[in-house]
Amino acid sequence: MLYRKFGKTNEEVSVLGFGCMRLPVIDGVQTNIDEVKAIEMIRYAIDNGVNYIDTAYPYHGTGFDKGGESEPLVAKALKDGYRERVKLATKLPAWLVQTRADMDRLLDEQLKRLDTDVIDFYLMHGLNSGSWQNLVKLNVGEFLDQAIKDGKIKHAGFSFHDDFDLFVEIVDAYDWSFCQIQYNYLDENYQAGTKGLEYAANKGMGVTIMEPIRGGALVDKLPKEVLEAWNEAPIKRTPAQWALRWVMNHPEVSVVLSGMTEMAQVVENINTANEGAANSLTNEEIALVDFAKKTIKEKMKVNCTGCRYCMPCPNGVDIPGHFSLYNNAFLFDSLPRAKGQYAMMFPQDAKASNCVECGQCEEHCPQNIAIIQELKNVRAALE
Repeated sequence: MLYRKFGKTNEEVSVLGFGCMRLPVIDGVQTNIDEVKAIEMIRYAIDNGVNYIDTAYPYHGTGFDKGGESEPLVAKALKDGYRERVKLATKLPAWLVQTRADMDRLLDEQLKRLDTDVIDFYLMHGLNSGSWQNLVKLNVGEFLDQAIKDGKIKHAGFSFHDDFDLFVEIVDAYDWSFCQIQYNYLDENYQAGTKGLEYAANKGMGVTIMEPIRGGALVDKLPKEVLEAWNEAPIKRTPAQWALRWVMNHPEVSVVLSGMTEMAQVVENINTANEGAANSLTNEEIALVDFAKKTIKEKMKVNCTGCRYCMPCPNGVDIPGHFSLYNNAFLFDSLPRAKGQYAMMFPQDAKASNCVECGQCEEHCPQNIAIIQELKNVRAALE
């Protein structure tokens, strides 16, 4: 297993991290984790060098308002001496925090759920503009400083789901040790993106990557042209291996999380990580990934780059967010899933049907997208 320095923490972390949000379940019930298989997978990963185990309060739960089954399962997997061999990461459910006391209460609850005295890497979960402003108001920095002083956590970080400008604001607001961002070869300019990756690394932060294969989308639904090109490559790799190696190739990346549901995935990802040194891909290999990226983007419904020149919409519509989900629905043949995501992600006053056709967005779009018509298409497909 290859290891990398985790920013200014001076910790050494495996380039592959085990994400515990997609553990094997029985009869498709997310709260019914197959404990035997899950524990076997986690311990196999640790025995083969993985030392970064990532979970969160709601994983494998029925919703986001209470703890799921992932943290207790991880506690069981880390018995018998395994806890001492890993760096344990979990996340404070920021959306449940209404008072300063809530932060302390939730952290204490998570320590009990994980059956540990200290959490190595503690993240503020899924920060966006709303949750961040609330945490600032409640003095989250004081909470983190006290938790570190009390020995309940070792290092403070955050996971992120918003735009680059907010990412910079959050990075600069506190002496974070690390962050977690979504990054893959299609999402170079999405949310924090490459600019955020480099900004955090230049600040001395460790950077954990989530969704390196877009929740499996860069494996299951790739265009046949991409698969044919990769099949003809001198070095044979699966789509997952291409995606993971592309992320691992970035020296600013500390650890790449993978949510694994089968032992075969664990074995393959460990083999991939064993070869995943920074800057190890050849120019020809990078060109093959660039071809995949180009081909996929050509199949997108809307040629939106996520530049956000169209924002803010005076009527509250998240235009680039809508186009991203709309593209994915057709690119990866996942329209039913996208409809469910659309309902969850966007409140009623931010949906495409809230567009009043003022045209302000089209005046500023550098891609000359017919945004008003495309929002009508989004509405027809997803609402």
